[in-house]
Amino acid sequence: MAISDVTEYMHLTDEQVEELGRELDRIREEVEASRGADDAAYIHRMIKVQRGLAAAGRLTLMLTPHSRKTRVPGAVAGAALLGLAKILENMEIGHNVMHGQWDWMNDPEIHSSNWEWDTAQPAEQWKHSHNYVHHQFTNVLGYDNDIGYGILRMAREQRWNPANLGQPVYNAALATLFQWGVALHDLDIERIRKGEKDPAEMKRQLGQILRKGRNQILKDYVVYPALSGPRWRTTLTANATANLTRNLWSYVIIFCGHFPDGAMHFTEEEIEDETRAEWYLRQILGAANFEGGPLLHILSGNLGFQIEHHLFPDLPSNRYAEIAERVKELCAQYDIPYTIGPLHKQYGQALRTIMKLSLPNRFTSSDKPPQPPTRPDSVEAPPVDKGRKSDAERPPRRSELGGWSRQQRAS
Repeated sequence: MAISDVTEYMHLTDEQVEELGRELDRIREEVEASRGADDAAYIHRMIKVQRGLAAAGRLTLMLTPHSRKTRVPGAVAGAALLGLAKILENMEIGHNVMHGQWDWMNDPEIHSSNWEWDTAQPAEQWKHSHNYVHHQFTNVLGYDNDIGYGILRMAREQRWNPANLGQPVYNAALATLFQWGVALHDLDIERIRKGEKDPAEMKRQLGQILRKGRNQILKDYVVYPALSGPRWRTTLTANATANLTRNLWSYVIIFCGHFPDGAMHFTEEEIEDETRAEWYLRQILGAANFEGGPLLHILSGNLGFQIEHHLFPDLPSNRYAEIAERVKELCAQYDIPYTIGPLHKQYGQALRTIMKLSLPNRFTSSDKPPQPPTRPDSVEAPPVDKGRKSDAERPPRRSELGGWSRQQRAS
């Protein structure tokens, strides 16, 4: 069920929506004004811990005696340390730094314009497909490329195709190879297939991906195994295990934030003349949180607070827990759904959606709340393809969504 008017859907007046927007703006202003030494110490500490875990993992693999008793425990310990390091770098550090959450520090090392993360997608392409496309057009059918990542049907309004019968297989492949699926994300395979992609831009992006992917493969599967000498097989296996662990974890966290039952989809009509306050409301309705303790939230990049992240993507992630309390109060005040549940439940609902939508709609029922009664003169919207809009067809980006640039044009 896709929403075409969030104000009507929530039975709120325009004045109520605008007041909600002002309340959320006040939260932003207060957090921005209070950023300081504690926040800076937090991100420096996370980077120090991550680098320590990575170094400990590498040293464990290189220095563990290659005997029958120590080889396997050393490999397991090394892979576990590397997996934690890669998860922390990917989720809490890289993702949030590239959102511009720490740009206010004016630290050139921890700045969205300079950070290049330990994964296959080039930072420039990620900042475009994620900061701009996904965060501005969250869950808008035909605009948000993250709805199914181009291979999964994740909304009943998306046109069914016999190829969707393979979704269980595609989903398993996406989870296993998540960093490589994300690496191809900004290429927009569908526009390439339809001949709508600028050939020069496609060539430039492919060059970036090939260089970044080559460097990742060389680092994890050539250089570090070579440095391990006779233990090279153990190091190679541990590196592959760490990458697989990071891929699976990132995939689960992302899907838990966007595809549980309470996360709504929207039609193109919703974003016509959308105000800032309406954009806020769409972010609340289009995202989902999960419950957990501090360690779980750190390892998930604080994306257990996905609603708060979508409202304030460029505010420091360590502040999301306190922001969440205020957002929940506002949602209760305005009777707005605040979707949250245990991690396993949120992923279970997302997985059920993947399985159900592999079939035509006539064989399944919707798990989403019903839409308000339609007007007598309204007509049912036709099914939409997974088709993407080009940047020229999308509205200008909002400044709080983080910077992005193309080499051939200014941001």
